[in-house]
This record gives sequence, C-alpha cells and structure tokens, in this order.
Amino acid sequence: MLLGEQEQILSYNGEVLLFQLSNTKHVEGAADKTTNLCVRRMAFNRDTKLFVQKSSGEFSMRASHLKIEIICCSCTTDSRTGIILPCILIKKKKRNNVTKYLLLLLHSSNQFEQSFHFKLNYELKEDIKLFTGPSVLWRHANKLFYISSDTCTVLSAPVQLSSVVWTGEMEDKGTVVLGIRTACLPDNEDQDEFSTSDRAIWGSEFFGYAIETQKMLTGICFMPHAYSRVVSSVYVCKNEILKKQLRISLVAITHKNQLIWFQDGLPKGVCELPYEKPCSVKPAVTSSNDVLFVVSFASGNVCVVQRRDSLQVASKWQKVKSVLVDDFIGSGSEQLLLFFKDDSNTDVLSTFKITDLGEVDYVSGINYKHDAPATEGLQENGLLTVQALETRLQAGYTSVRELQQHLRLKKKVIFESCRALIDLVEERTHVLPTAEEEGLVSLWHGVENPPHSLSKETSLASKVPEHFTEKLWQRVVGDSLIVGVKLTESSYLSLSDVSLSLLVDQNFSSISPIIKCQNKFIKLNKAFSALAVSSCQIEPPPKKMKLDLHGKYDMKKEFPQLNEAKSVIAVTSLSPLLAFHRVCCIVLLHAKKQKCRTDSLQESKKITVLCGKISLSLEDVSNGKYSVKMLKDNNYCTGSLEDILAVLAGSVRFSFQIVSSDCTLTPVNSWLLGEMEGTPFKECHDNIFCHKAGIVYGTVFKWTLKNPFEGLLTLFCRNLTVLFQCLYSLIRVLPPGCDVKLLKCGSKGILTEQLALASEKEMLTSRNSFFSKESKAEKSLTWGNEPGKTTTDVPMASLLDSEEGVQQFRKKLQNEGEESMLSMNQTMNGALYQEISLKIASAQRSSDRIVWRLSKF
Repeated sequence: MLLGEQEQILSYNGEVLLFQLSNTKHVEGAADKTTNLCVRRMAFNRDTKLFVQKSSGEFSMRASHLKIEIICCSCTTDSRTGIILPCILIKKKKRNNVTKYLLLLLHSSNQFEQSFHFKLNYELKEDIKLFTGPSVLWRHANKLFYISSDTCTVLSAPVQLSSVVWTGEMEDKGTVVLGIRTACLPDNEDQDEFSTSDRAIWGSEFFGYAIETQKMLTGICFMPHAYSRVVSSVYVCKNEILKKQLRISLVAITHKNQLIWFQDGLPKGVCELPYEKPCSVKPAVTSSNDVLFVVSFASGNVCVVQRRDSLQVASKWQKVKSVLVDDFIGSGSEQLLLFFKDDSNTDVLSTFKITDLGEVDYVSGINYKHDAPATEGLQENGLLTVQALETRLQAGYTSVRELQQHLRLKKKVIFESCRALIDLVEERTHVLPTAEEEGLVSLWHGVENPPHSLSKETSLASKVPEHFTEKLWQRVVGDSLIVGVKLTESSYLSLSDVSLSLLVDQNFSSISPIIKCQNKFIKLNKAFSALAVSSCQIEPPPKKMKLDLHGKYDMKKEFPQLNEAKSVIAVTSLSPLLAFHRVCCIVLLHAKKQKCRTDSLQESKKITVLCGKISLSLEDVSNGKYSVKMLKDNNYCTGSLEDILAVLAGSVRFSFQIVSSDCTLTPVNSWLLGEMEGTPFKECHDNIFCHKAGIVYGTVFKWTLKNPFEGLLTLFCRNLTVLFQCLYSLIRVLPPGCDVKLLKCGSKGILTEQLALASEKEMLTSRNSFFSKESKAEKSLTWGNEPGKTTTDVPMASLLDSEEGVQQFRKKLQNEGEESMLSMNQTMNGALYQEISLKIASAQRSSDRIVWRLSKF
C-alpha cells in the first residue's frame, strides 16, 4: 500500500468492501493528477479460513491542486429502487476555502454512480450521517443541515442542537433525527426558583425531528431528559405504534462509561463498560438468538455486552482497527469481524477474528485442519437448520392441504346452488345429496333411506310450463356470441321486462356458473323494417283498443301485423368461452307476466322459463358452423331471419336526421345502393346490407324519407371507426347546405306513440283504481236495511193508508238519506290506498321518462 492512501472498510451482504484512494500521474512531470477510488470485494473462504478477493472496481477523479479524502461510508437505501447499496462520501478541498463533496453509490457490477454533489465554504466535521435517499446530514454551528438526491439542495432544519445521537427510520414518521439541545424552561416559572442541581438537570433536553414531515417529536418517549447531559450515542432497536402510542426500545452509551437499556422512555437495565470514552454502539443477533451490543471506544478498544437476564460484558478486545457485523460465514446469523492493528503488516485484512461468542470462532494465522470441535459444531448447526426447515415445510404442506379442501368445499356449495336453481326453474323438487354421496356417517342407528317418493327419479317429473318460446338459436359475430329466443305471439302480448340469462352447465366445473351478457329486444316486421333495437328499454306492447263490451272492434283489423318476428337476444364475449374448448350453456328467459284481476287492475308476476341448452366448441367456431351468411341473390340479400337479428344485435345503432333546404335527398338512396354496394334484405326490404369490401362490410342501413327534403338514416355499425368512415363517404355526396343531426335513442315518432300509450295507461290506472274502490264500498254497505233484517218491497200506497205505515215510510226515507251521505264520505283502507298509489306512481314515472327523452330532440 502506497504512502498517502486512505482507506475505509464496510460490510455488505456478508462481503467485506475495502475502499482505497491512490494518486497516479498520467504523464511523468505533468501537473494534472488523477485520484482513483478503488474497491475490492473480499469474501471469507471457509476452507482456507482467509479472505479472498471476488472482484474489484475503480472510479477516477481529477485531483489537480485538490486534497481528496474519504469522509465516511455506509449502506443506505436507494429511494429509486428500494435496494440497499454501499454509499461513500468524498471530500475535495480547494485552495479558496471552498470544499466540494461527492456522494457515490456502488452497484453490484462494481460500477460507481455519482448520486449528487454540493459545495460548502466550511468543512464537515460534526455528526455526519448517511441515510435513506441517499442523503447526507450534518451539524454545523449548532444547526442541522441535510441534502438528498431528490432535492440536490442543502436545506436547514429550524432547530438548534448541540449534538446528534441517532438518525434512522421510524414507523409512520420517516427519517427521524434524535438530538440534544438547550432546554426551554417554562415561561411561567422563575429561574431563580431552581436549585443548582435542577439547573444541571434541565440544562438540556432530548428532541426528535422528522425530516420528511418537518415536525418535532417529544424526546420523552425516547429517554428522560435527565440523561441528555451524559448520552453520547444511541441505537434504536425497535419502534412501533400500538394503540396510537409510539413504543420505542433503545440502548444508549454515556460519558460515564455506561450502557443503558431503555423501554418506552424508562431505563430497564445498566452495564458498566470496561473502557473510557465510548463512541458508538450497534447490535448483532447470533445463532443462539442472543442479542449482542458491540461498543467501540475512541482508544481503539471494543467490548460486547450481552443482554439476557441482565446486561453483562461478555467479551472485550484491544487495539482493534475496525469492527463489522454481518453473516460472513453464510450460516444464517450474524458474527463479529474484528480487524486488529498490526505494525508489521500493512494489509488491513491480515489480522482478523470472526466470532459470535459461541460455536463460531476463526482467528487469522491458525491451522484449522485438526480443529475437530469447531467442525462438529458447524455440522450440528447444519443439522438443526435442516430439522427446522423440515418442520416449516411440513407446516406449509398442511396449510396448503387445508386451503385445497376449503376451495373444494366452496366449489361444491356453488354448484349445488346452481343445481337447486336449475331445478327451481324447471319446476322440479330439488333433492339434497345423500349421506353416502357426501361421505357422511349417521350418528344414529336404524336410519332408513328416504321414501321413494322423494327420490331423484320422482323429482325429474315436472309440470309442463306454459309455452312462451318458439325457437332457440345462436350465432357468432366477430368476438361476440349471440343467443336468441323467438317469442310466440301470445307471450309477446302478455309478457314485459323480458331478458335472458346464460348459465354454464354444472358438468363444466372449471368455469364460473353465470355468464355476463347484454340483453337486447328486437321486433322485426318482415313487411317493413326493424322497428326497435334497444338494450336499455323494451318497446311497449301495441296500443290497446278501447273497452268494447259487444266485440265490435278487431285488433288485427285495426292494426295489421304482417308476419312480425319478436326475439329476445343475449350478447356475450366469445373468447373467454373458447378458452375451455367446449362449453354447454343453459338459456333462461326472465319476464313479468301480466294478469287481469276481477277489479280490472293489472297484476304482474315474475316468471323464469327454461328455453333449452346450447353447445359451443372451438372446432365448430373454426368451421364456421355458427357464422352469419349473407349472399346476393337477384339484387337481394338472402340472409336468414336469425342471421339478420344477429347482425343487428351485434352492432351499435346510430340514427341521423338529414335535412336539406334547397335540394332533394335523392343522392342518399343512390349512395346506399351504389357506392356502398348495399342490397336490401329479402326478409325486410327497408334494411340494406353493405357488401362493400373493407372495414364497412356488414354495416346495415335503413333510410326513411319523411318528405323529399327530410329523412332519417339509421346505421348498425360494429364500432365508431366504421361509423366515421360511413359518414365521411356520405357527406361527400350530400347536397351543399345539408344539416346532419345525431338523434338520441329512439325516433321522435316512436316516442310520441309511446307517450300516448303511457298516458292512456296512466288514465286507465286512475279510473280503474277509483271504480274498484267504489265497487268494494257498495258491497260493504247494506242499502235500506238494518243488519240482520230483511224487508220486502211494499207498495207505497198501502204504507200511506195508516199512521203506522206513514211512520215506517218516514223512517225508511231517513235511512236512505243517511246512507247517501255515508256514500259521499267514504273512507279507504290503508293497504288499498297504498296499492292504488303505487300503481298510479308507476304509470306516471313511465310517462315522465318518455317526456324527458322527447325533450332531448
């Protein structure tokens, strides 16, 4: 080692890092010099019992007229990655009393990284600390300064202090500095009232300062203020927040040559140290789970204090150059590495000792070939470690088995619930699994099997439900699975709030039983066009005829319905289902069935109908079994009715009002049939299918002219990109000055018709409700009779012949008057009033919703 070099030693992940500064000249006689910061990674070899070099690195700095020194080094957390890295603080002193400081990080590749640098007009000498960031903290002129890699600016804390005894991380506080400052006596106390001993005690106090939050912490939670005059260094062993209170455990060394253990601000133990002027303390956890406190002294001595029942000095050494704590032999616990001063050898690693005050004890210069006890001790430690690992492995395996059993039970409950739901839909009696199927054993003897009437064979028999559906079909459009159910004519008139749900068959246990899907209701009139495609509101049933007691009106004659197709469609994502190669789904129809009561009030009942099952496999989809087929045939598109419904359901509907003030809108029809290569469906001529190649293929148009200058264009597109391309092509052929306006959901004409139907329903609901109330009141009254008595119709002339008859007639007339007054002031039952109010409010809400939608036009 050359003269003038400086060195620092640091432990990192069981390795010893040796940092050295050396000066070299680039050209002989030249003034410029280069200072190299070299690092050597040394690892302990358990075979040779020596430290061997694993790798090395180098960092070059210009040193012309500069004096370069290593101030300190430590392991800190890099805030960018959260990785702990070695950190070195370098000082460059210039001639004009300006000192430059560099903070370097050492990576695992032995590459140095300059984190930041700063300049000061003074030198750092007092309480220099490196902490998370990396950051540097120091004390100068009784003030606290710090700089971090985030700010790269020197900041000053608003505190006055005489020393820094500890810097570290605390829970919910961040980086905290524990310092000592002059005590601030209470303002309401007279200082003359304090004795000499009181002033000595209260002359200084502890305080904490959180750097991130810039908040002060009371020092009493660390130690009593009386110790502030004697404590020189502190190590916080544990800090946590329990019941909103800060709990701290720490050890402190004092100028009185003592080591004191504090728990929650109170002293719990004290130990006299063997040497004077202790300067630092750090912990070590050995293989026997003993906590050792390593105390270094200014004279170069080191002692270890052991904490068991009490604090005791376990060992001590003299002429120690440096002491490190880490797992140097790779045993899973920490050891002490002591480097001793040796004037005969300049290599700092030549004389050392590794010990944990137990089984581990290596000393340099000793032959360990015949050191049987140490080898046996290591083997015993290895055996105990293996046994502990086997115990943990067995416990982990037991936990995994319990979790698997719990998951199987949860799956069983879910699919048994699905079975019960399917049986309920199919109107079958659900039978729970038998004890043998569940693997259960009866606690009582003589328990017979359940009666045959409750067996599964009997439960399969169910009543035949009312026929609501006509056909079940499925199609694949893009990445969507379209499942449709065609309703019968009678069910369409009697059902409302119709929707579909898809359930995965219980045999497919690896899939969630319920499939998320979107419902759409489509009423397609073959003679005209697609009247409604809605995913948010179902179109009301056809307008009812007025009450006709003699049957003069015929609904079919008044409103001819030419071969209408009414279908409920569910749209769901296809790709999650194809991931399982083959899936079978149950299709359920949910609706409200309208019933007419004797009092002319409508009553709805929620029903669920099993429509059937569909199967889907990756092979069928690849072969195009469920694909939509649209072909040209004599200027018509020959897609089936199900194909048309699938295309409409798998698309997004947009309606535009086109108005031209100067020219007719004839070019729109030419654009549809010409440039867009559209052909009308053979099933419904007003809907035009686009055969143009490209992204617009498959778009469906419907063009309705209200007059030559105004029309309504409806597009069924896969996405917005297709819509924008169609509109761009349309605008180029429209006459100048055309106004194109996007309409909200539904057309104005349809909404107007719906408003008329809703208003009529509201009026009929109110009228029928009051008629029902009057009829019930009439039944509850006995006109002209007393309770329990009957009278016969007597001629009026015979009643007036005698005085007794006149009295009877007068009494009857009086009773009729009273009953008439009662009929005019009838009271209503609370339950009946609540029922009528709910029905009227429901009808009014429907009308208000349609009026709100009409207001948007």
